[in-house]
Amino acid sequence: QVHLVQSGGGLVQAGGSLRLSCAASGSTFSSYAMGWFRQAPGKEREFVATVTGSGDNTYYADSVKGRFTVSRDNAKNTVYLQMNSLEPEDTATYYCAASNLPIPNLPIARMHVAYLDWGQGTQVTVSS
Repeated sequence: QVHLVQSGGGLVQAGGSLRLSCAASGSTFSSYAMGWFRQAPGKEREFVATVTGSGDNTYYADSVKGRFTVSRDNAKNTVYLQMNSLEPEDTATYYCAASNLPIPNLPIARMHVAYLDWGQGTQVTVSS
């Protein structure tokens, strides 16, 4: 089990950039795949991106591919979500999550039930 603490987020104009961070404490960080999800008001939580424990593989939702980059620094027990070319539709509360299951493909990465530990959430608001 890991404890996740998020930072970053805020208000940005459309076309701008933000970086979210998620610091983990507890068990061996590199053994966990780390994902990012988001939830807008009145909508279900949706998958954004995932990076495997080694950092060798990443998965993205089609809606953010080419604009967002997920990465991790296992020496710092931290995962990042760099968000560029932000759009008003990206406005949501963003959550990081940890999974101790193998994440071999995108369909598995998209399943929020694969992730056992969640951060507290951070708000991202993109103005038009």
